[in-house]
Amino acid sequence: MNKSIRLALAGAVLALANVGVAAADKSLSVVQGVRLSSLCSDCAVVSSVKRETLKGKGNGVGAIGGAVAGGVVGNKTTDSTVGTVGGAAVGGLLGIEIEKRAKRTKVWTTRVTLRDGSRKRFDSEDRPSWQAGSVVELDGAGRPRVRY
Repeated sequence: MNKSIRLALAGAVLALANVGVAAADKSLSVVQGVRLSSLCSDCAVVSSVKRETLKGKGNGVGAIGGAVAGGVVGNKTTDSTVGTVGGAAVGGLLGIEIEKRAKRTKVWTTRVTLRDGSRKRFDSEDRPSWQAGSVVELDGAGRPRVRY
């Protein structure tokens, strides 16, 4: 392949790459029909609002209870130290998971896109007053509030 053909192909590849970058930039500049560049510096567009279930956090009670129960079962079934320790380890892990599931909560999750294109997530117990496409302003603590 001669040099002029290689240069022409390289130019075509660069042109296609630029078109792809421009298309990507354009898709990021509008969210839910709102142009990000039109937002105030502390504003964001709500991308989605939905109800989610979050796992709870364990405080160790489940691990301790599970370890004790697992140790007893391991000792009874194997009658050995290895069985007792293994049962306690498995029981502790199961206890942690059971505790997390017992303490799970339902929250409203709001996902927003900021003017610079970055995204944030906010959880709240109460249903928010905004919906996808709403513009919200972030307060001093970074929490959203209705803008317009």
